[in-house]
Amino acid sequence: MSRFSALRLGPLETVPVSVVAQPGVTLMSLVADVLGGRSQGVHPNWRRALRSAVPEGAEAALRPLFAREYSMVPDCLTPTAPLWETDLSVQLERLAEVPSDVLLRELETDFAGTVPRQWQGVVDRPKAFIHSYAAILGAVWEAFGPIWARAGSLLVRETERVGVATVSNALPLVLSGLGPKIRFSGQTLSVPDPHPETFERGTRRVVLVPIVSGNGASVFSFDRSDAVWFGYPVPGLDTLWKAERAAPAKDPLELMVGSLRARILRELARPCTMGSLASALNCTPATATYHCGQLEAAGLLSRERRGQHVVARRTTSGAALVGLLTG
Repeated sequence: MSRFSALRLGPLETVPVSVVAQPGVTLMSLVADVLGGRSQGVHPNWRRALRSAVPEGAEAALRPLFAREYSMVPDCLTPTAPLWETDLSVQLERLAEVPSDVLLRELETDFAGTVPRQWQGVVDRPKAFIHSYAAILGAVWEAFGPIWARAGSLLVRETERVGVATVSNALPLVLSGLGPKIRFSGQTLSVPDPHPETFERGTRRVVLVPIVSGNGASVFSFDRSDAVWFGYPVPGLDTLWKAERAAPAKDPLELMVGSLRARILRELARPCTMGSLASALNCTPATATYHCGQLEAAGLLSRERRGQHVVARRTTSGAALVGLLTG
């Protein structure tokens, strides 16, 4: 039986509304579906591609976050705060640097001093979990980033649609059509939640966050002090799936080793430090380190410490593979 948390908005004519294209919300929706067993309606092709992009054991590593009894992501691990920061690379960098004591204190607070058994592995090795978590999110976003970029026109159109509805007193029509999982009646918005509560908006701003993941997407936060926000499927999402079916064939090297690893091998036409490589790829150091480790295990690159830096270079086999699969 479905359960819902309710948000009482108050008179709609007094509700301040914003739209934010927050990529972190889409990322968490993707992770919940692909690795957390919480269906968000992600297209099967996208789900398969994302599962193949993440480190081995990623689903098990994230299991504490999506345990049915205690489904919860600590605030310090969410790439949605601050909500107005839409550069996801900045937020992923912050996640990788979350201090262990911050995570442990938050778990103690969230669970009233009794941390569930599912989180014990995190409590025992918090820093290792943080690094693994950041690498997994970085790998998911590296694989999904091009799709997010293609959704740009849909996000702009949705921002304009909500803006027009707000100034023309048509907000109820928008709130009534936010996707199959979100309900609106009178002045109350209801969203699926395994641990339902009722929230009052008070004077807080309402932020609508269109999600580019699946037609069943639903992610929300009603307990912030500055705003209440909820994510919903961006209208027109199916056009991205249709466009993908008509897309041209991928680069042969990408098909062989994956998108990011292909870029790494090409970037290493000349040796460079791991820090420079991560910057060139516009990904987190943890993500670059993980994928370089996989390429090194396959004999396609090598890494060598020089003072404070680690220098990566293609091996003879790596150079030969790039030459063979580059037209």
